[in-house]
Amino acid sequence: MARLSPLMVLPPVLFLAVAGLFYAGMIRDNPDSLPTALQGQEAPALAVVPLGDAPLLTDAALREGKVTLVNFWASWCAPCRAEHPQLMRMTEQGIPVFGINYKDKDDKALGFLNDLGDPFQLSAADPQGRTGLDWGVYGVPETFVIDGTGKVVLRFAGPITSDIMDGIIMPAIAKASAPNG
Repeated sequence: MARLSPLMVLPPVLFLAVAGLFYAGMIRDNPDSLPTALQGQEAPALAVVPLGDAPLLTDAALREGKVTLVNFWASWCAPCRAEHPQLMRMTEQGIPVFGINYKDKDDKALGFLNDLGDPFQLSAADPQGRTGLDWGVYGVPETFVIDGTGKVVLRFAGPITSDIMDGIIMPAIAKASAPNG
């Protein structure tokens, strides 16, 4: 009887291990979502500076009893331009949308808002990306739904389309607005 070499067994074992990892990745609830350790936690402190002469976003504004959206964006970001109409729509619906301009130049950011409209009730700049790092931002755009006490309810990475707004963002706002949020 021939004896099996460990080198003959290794490739099938490695294949099964890799296949198992791929399968586990595919069966997540939403394979497009990026996990966040912040969900249910207090929003991290803001280490930001003013963006032009816009009213400044502060930590206190995140804890004033109203559900808010915090949107990390940049003028150089094409997906930010694509999601902009949805942010304008939310503002028109009375949803407080706060903007944090991420690793951008003020003149470029202000030009972007001048060209497309400014959906942000409060704004700030994060020129070094420190606040983005604290919030776990992978890239822009990223949007956070914050309940009235300053807790993160949802993190959405990527541009907000009308389907995302109606199917993910608005239900998260409704949940955060509910008495037992």
